[in-house]
Amino acid sequence: MAAKAQGPYAPLDHESRAAVDTACAAYHLSRATQTLRIWACKESGPIRPIRINGRLAWKTADIRKLLGVA
Repeated sequence: MAAKAQGPYAPLDHESRAAVDTACAAYHLSRATQTLRIWACKESGPIRPIRINGRLAWKTADIRKLLGVA
């Protein structure tokens, strides 16, 4: 059965990008964007972002692994 998009982002199993922005990652993790920014700043979260031109990007594979859908 195919997953339906229930928000502004594609279902995680249909995500083809290697990394997503903070808003998309927060949506999939059911967290506030500021929570992910704090994880990045304090290096205290369960996953770490990469920085691309000064912006945070969250590896799709890390999000899937954290959610147990890898």
